[in-house]
Amino acid sequence: MSRARTTEQLHTMHEQGFVLLRQILQPQQIKAVRAAIDRLEPVHWDYQGLVDDHYKCVFNRDPFWLQLLDPPGVIELAEACLGRDCHAIGQTAWRSHPGFVGGELHADYLAMELPEQWLQDPAFELPMQVCTAHLYLDRIDADLCPTLVIPGSHRAGRKPRPGETHWQGRDPQPVLCEAGDVLLFRSDLWHAGSRNRTADRSRYLLQVHYGRRMVAQKFSPYLQWHFNPEVIAAATPRQRRLLGEHEASEYD
Repeated sequence: MSRARTTEQLHTMHEQGFVLLRQILQPQQIKAVRAAIDRLEPVHWDYQGLVDDHYKCVFNRDPFWLQLLDPPGVIELAEACLGRDCHAIGQTAWRSHPGFVGGELHADYLAMELPEQWLQDPAFELPMQVCTAHLYLDRIDADLCPTLVIPGSHRAGRKPRPGETHWQGRDPQPVLCEAGDVLLFRSDLWHAGSRNRTADRSRYLLQVHYGRRMVAQKFSPYLQWHFNPEVIAAATPRQRRLLGEHEASEYD
C-alpha cells in the first residue's frame, strides 16, 4: 500500500473513526478461513451456543492464523494508527447464526473521558489506543448482522449511556460490504452488532484487536497461558512482534 493512501486512511480514522478496506482477502483465502473456523473447538472461555459461536486467541491454535494477524492493506494502517511497535491483543473468530441478536450501542475502550467540547475542534486529533479489524467472510447485507457505526462518535469523549441510541442526532449506520472486505475502527467509536434476520445463513467473522505497545495483551487463560511452539517457529519477525516480542523499553 502506498504511503499516501495510508496517510489518507489515517486521516479518515481521525475524522470518522473507521475505514472500510476493500478486497483484502481473496476468495480462496476466504474459503480456507471459513473452513478453519468450522474446525475450531472451544477452549477456556470459548463457547458454541444456540445462535452464535465464539473462539478467542485463535492465532495460537495453528500457524495458519498468523497470516491474518498482519494482512497487507490492514497492518500498514494499524501501525500508522498505533505506532510501528503496536501488537495484537486478541484474535477472535465468530459464527453468528439465524436468530443472533447482536449487541447494544457501545464503545470498547476509552483511555479516559474528556469533555466533548474539547474534541469538537477539528484541529485536535485524539490519539488512538486500540483498534479492531473485522475481517468479513461473507457478503454483508442488511439482514446478515451488519456492524453498525456512528461516524465521528469517538469525539463524544465518553461511552454511550444506557438506552442511548444516537449521538448528535446521528443514528447508527450499517456497514454493508463484500466478503474479503475489512472494517478497521478505533475502540472509542460508538458501534453495535445487529441481528441475523436471515433464515439460513450464518455470518463468519474474524476480529483482530491491535493495541499500542503499552496496552496489555489479554490472552486467556492468563496465568495458564503459553504460546504454541509451532506458531512461534512459523512467525515472521513482524508477527513475532505482534505476538509480544518487543525491543526493551522503559518497563521491561
